[in-house]
Amino acid sequence: MTTSPSFAQNAADRLAVVEALYRFAAGIDLRDSDLLASSLAENAVSDFRPAAAKAGFEYPVIEGREVIVSALTTSLAMLDTTHSVSNPRVTIDGDTARMDVLVEAQHVPRSDPSRHYLMKNRYDIELVRTGDVWLITRNTVDNVWRSGDIGVLAGI
Repeated sequence: MTTSPSFAQNAADRLAVVEALYRFAAGIDLRDSDLLASSLAENAVSDFRPAAAKAGFEYPVIEGREVIVSALTTSLAMLDTTHSVSNPRVTIDGDTARMDVLVEAQHVPRSDPSRHYLMKNRYDIELVRTGDVWLITRNTVDNVWRSGDIGVLAGI
């Protein structure tokens, strides 16, 4: 069986879209600001408000690659995190894409690994193709469920 070039290109694009989220999550988990930045468009928007509201706290919309990277690395500096990505559904329209995906995020204080806060979130991500890579232009995070000690996120 031979695959058409358009089928192969579509599959490659879908994988490249998901790869943007892998860079985002790995950048956070590895504390690698450059890797995290490589996933975001310069004018990216991060909206964690829906998930934060369900967890009982406020978090502002963050705009701009450098501001997002700084906010995430600062707010998570005292935590070990692991992000697991599953069920990505990708829609591509030319040089733009949208992805609906589940992300499980475990947060553990580096000073007390007996505590944790686990969130299962739904990410609604918009992306743009820039050359051969896809970059996140907007990420809206809503929470599906959560467990553990919310004080972990607050640094308490």
